[in-house]
Order: sequence, then structure tokens, then C-alpha cells
Amino acid sequence: MGLKKQLIKWISKLITTKKNKEIKGALFFQNQIWKNLVKKAKHTKFGIDHHFEDIKNYTDFKSKVPIVDYEQLKPYIDLILEGKKDILWPGKPIYLAKTSGTTSGTKYIPLTKDSIPNHFGTARNAVFHYIASTQNADFMEGKMIFLSGSPTLEKKSDILVGRLSGISNHLIPKWLKSNQLPSYQTNCIEEWEEKIDQIVQETKNQDLRLISGIPPWVQMYYEKLLEATGKKNILEIFPNLSMFVYGGVNFEPYRNQLEKLVGKSIPSIETYPASEGFIAYQDKQNEPGLLLNINSGIFFEFIPTETYFSEKPQRISLAEVQMHVNYALVLNTNAGLWGYSIGDTVQFVSLDPYRIIITGRIKHFISAFGEHVIGKEVEKALMHAMQKHSFSIVEFTVAPQVNPENNEKPYHEWFIEFEESPQNLTEIANTIDLALQEQNLYYQDLIDGNILQSLKVRSLQKDSFRNYMKSQGKLGGQNKVPRLSNDRKIADSLVKFVIYE
Repeated sequence: MGLKKQLIKWISKLITTKKNKEIKGALFFQNQIWKNLVKKAKHTKFGIDHHFEDIKNYTDFKSKVPIVDYEQLKPYIDLILEGKKDILWPGKPIYLAKTSGTTSGTKYIPLTKDSIPNHFGTARNAVFHYIASTQNADFMEGKMIFLSGSPTLEKKSDILVGRLSGISNHLIPKWLKSNQLPSYQTNCIEEWEEKIDQIVQETKNQDLRLISGIPPWVQMYYEKLLEATGKKNILEIFPNLSMFVYGGVNFEPYRNQLEKLVGKSIPSIETYPASEGFIAYQDKQNEPGLLLNINSGIFFEFIPTETYFSEKPQRISLAEVQMHVNYALVLNTNAGLWGYSIGDTVQFVSLDPYRIIITGRIKHFISAFGEHVIGKEVEKALMHAMQKHSFSIVEFTVAPQVNPENNEKPYHEWFIEFEESPQNLTEIANTIDLALQEQNLYYQDLIDGNILQSLKVRSLQKDSFRNYMKSQGKLGGQNKVPRLSNDRKIADSLVKFVIYE
């Protein structure tokens, strides 16, 4: 056994043992983090504006710190961009993670000296948990590729600004740098297709053992590799490839095709990173859900989704959560985010330890008729149909068709790019529809009451979603296609790609 691998196994055991002890004291650590956050930010502008000096307990906190999204926090971010200090957190952020916004355009999320360990340390812990539980660290002795955004950073008021995945490139320790692919120069290429082509050339002759990235862009990389090398599968190119680290989207709809491209199933680690904080990660290979990051500078709050849009939404701490309830996730962090609604929804699948699954986006749903269909439901229905009818997909999205032609009843319209276009679209649509009805009684009532007709599936041309994302300037990196929309902005852009028989 190599000295490096031996050392990594030893460190993995130490860190995993420490984290397993922390799990038992989850509520204690959350309470300590909450106290420390309020105490440390008491003299910031946000702390003064919201009377942190009067906060004695969690009830006080909820009364003084409102639930906000980026648009409501933006006036404070603007002060940071002007170079002001002690705004949301003492001092100035070290980085601002630049990400896409909704109504505000580009968003700038602060990363501070205190919060940086949350981002890189958690990614490390996810890998170390796997090593400790399986004793497999072979992938640490070869090359690793991280399909990420450009690490090029700019400055705004002496604060470094860039994509989170690009910033992360600067946080990789020296001992791991020699394993990292692609080169810095290639990683800096902004145009995604050009970048992927260059990554293929740089990596095709390397001993690649670990790959990290969002599944659809990993799939694109694999396809380009096979095209460039003429090989049948990825294991013919990288026989030692043995780890896939992913996050951002549900892996299951992509699994069949990725495993087909690789040549077999390889171990994987699911993570839940965001610019706002590294929220959870897979700590067990044989347990469902992701371990909530309870001792990493984030105080979590949760809002039951049915109350989210009400005048006074219910707002609870980790101590009050229940199993299988859909919650909107709210963060308070040592980067200076307060009552920040990240936009994601989660459910707890375990309370000992606290493990979650991601169920969708609070604003990504279909409720044109009161059905409130969420991401978890459409993904589960699609997976059922994939297993029953043996097909693979590249990508999909769903939207309501409220005003169909020819006086038809309204319906949900599914746009799916299949790996191979099937002949039995009607059967597939019926299977998905029945599976969706089983999960969502409101949807079932609308079908039974003839308010809605059964959903329709539209088969799309090859590369439809890639072309759509390219047209939006969001090809590659950490960008994801929204699975659900309550309007037809995405759907209307995809109609031109529909295959009509």
C-alpha cells in the first residue's frame, strides 16, 4: 500500500469518528451555532438593524429576523460590493460567489474566512466517509477530474469574485493538486463545448480514477471521449475509474445511460453543495438520504411548504422537524446569510441521524389547477416508467398546457429527450400519469373530475436540451435544466425540437 493511501485511510478514520460523534449531538451543535452566529454578528449593520442585542432565544430570533430571498437581502450585498465592511458578517468576505438570479440578474453570495471550511471541508468529509466505510482509497492514487466553471476570478472592491466551482479550484490543497485534471489553462476556457473538447484531449491518455460533476455534463464528456477515441466504453479508456462524485440533480434518471457509457456501475457519492453553503452529503452507501451538515457554521430552519406562501409561514428549527414532510430550506450562516430561503425543498428520511432527500424547488412546481405537483413526484413517476418500459433519457422538463387547441381539456406536457426515441409514447405517458396520480391526490382528483386530461409526452430531437441551454448562455458548469415550471417559458422554447410522427 502506498504511503499516501495509507495516510488518507488513517485521516479518514479520524475524521469519520469525529463526525459520527457529532451526529449524536445534532441539536446541541445547532443551538451552539445559532448562539455564536447571533453573538458574532451583533455589531454588523444587519445585526444592528434587526436588534440582535435583544435576541435571547429562538422565538426572539424569529420575530426579528425575517425570511428573505436574494432580492430582499440585496441592499446589504450592494453595500458589500461598494467596499463597506461589517455589513452581514464582521469584516469583508474573502470571496463573492457569482451565480444566476431570477429578478435580480446576477447574484453575489458572500464566502467568509469562517465559512470557507464549510465548503471545502464538507466535500473532503464526504469522500473520507466513503473511504472509512469501504476501505477503498485506490482512486486517490490516480488522476481526478472536476468538471467545473472557470477558476478565473475578478475583483470587486478588493473582494475576489467568481463561480463557486471556480473558487473551489483555488481551495484544493497542494497535496491533491498533482492529481487534479484538467489543467488550469483549460479550466479557464469559458466556452463550454470548446472546453470539453480540450479536456478530452488532456485526459484521454491519463489514469483517471475519479470524476466529479453534474450528471448531464459528465455524460457529454463521456460521449466526446468515446467519439475521440473510438472506444466502446469509458472503462476501455480509464480501466481504473472507480468513483463518481455528483450533486445538483437527481442521478437516477441519468443512471442507465451513464452506466452504459462507462461499461458498468461504479461507486458514487452524492453531495448537496450550494453557493450559500454545503448543506448535506452521502455518508453511507447503503442508507437513503444525505447527512445534514449540522456542525459546519449553518443554523438550519424549515418551513412546511403548504405554509410557505401564506402571510405567516410556520418556521421551525431542526428540533421540530418530522419525517416525510416537505420543507422549504432556510439558512443562517457564518457567511452572513440570515433567514435566507435557498429555494430548495427537502424531506427528512431519518431523524437519527438527520438525513434528507431533495424534493425540488419551492418555485419549481406545477399548480396551474391547484395540483401542486413537485419535483420528487415527477422524478419518481418517470423512474417507474423507465423501469417498466426499459428506456433511457438525456433530460426532461414538464409544464402545464392551460389553453390547448381544438377545445381540448388542459394537460401536463412532458418534454423528454430520449436516448433512443421509443415507439410506445402513449404507453409511457399512461404509465407516468398513473404513477403521478398515485403520489398526488389533487392531481388524481383533477383527472377523475375531467378538469385535466392525462398528460402528454413529447419526444425531442437529439441535443435539444443542450441547444436550449446554449441559447440561454447556460451550457455546462453547474447549470441545470429546471424540471418543473408553472409557466411555458421553457416549454415554448422546446416546441421547435419536438419530433412529430
